[in-house]
Amino acid sequence: MQAPATTETTEKIARLRLSAGAVYRLGVASRSVAAIVGGYVLAALVTMLLSVSLPMARSEAVMTATLLSFAIYTCVVMWVFATRSALRAWLGLLIPAAVIAAILQWMDALSWSLA
Repeated sequence: MQAPATTETTEKIARLRLSAGAVYRLGVASRSVAAIVGGYVLAALVTMLLSVSLPMARSEAVMTATLLSFAIYTCVVMWVFATRSALRAWLGLLIPAAVIAAILQWMDALSWSLA
């Protein structure tokens, strides 16, 4: 009676396997989302951090940080597609974003209010 159970299990596993092309396409899609969304979030957080920490007038600090955000976003997008795997790309975005958000929260510069 165990033979049908094992063949049923192997059939389920065989159905769940993706072709190499599908895996590649999912990896590219994941990197694209990481580059677009994760890159924007990371660039925005760096811009916030630079806006409150640059030693100049507030308006000049905001303008400088905003101009630098374009270069940061471009570098993040290039880095996401240069990494070995999509997982490494996601971790490379989430870890620095979490650290910068923690620093901003510690500086009371990050507003979490929804009102």
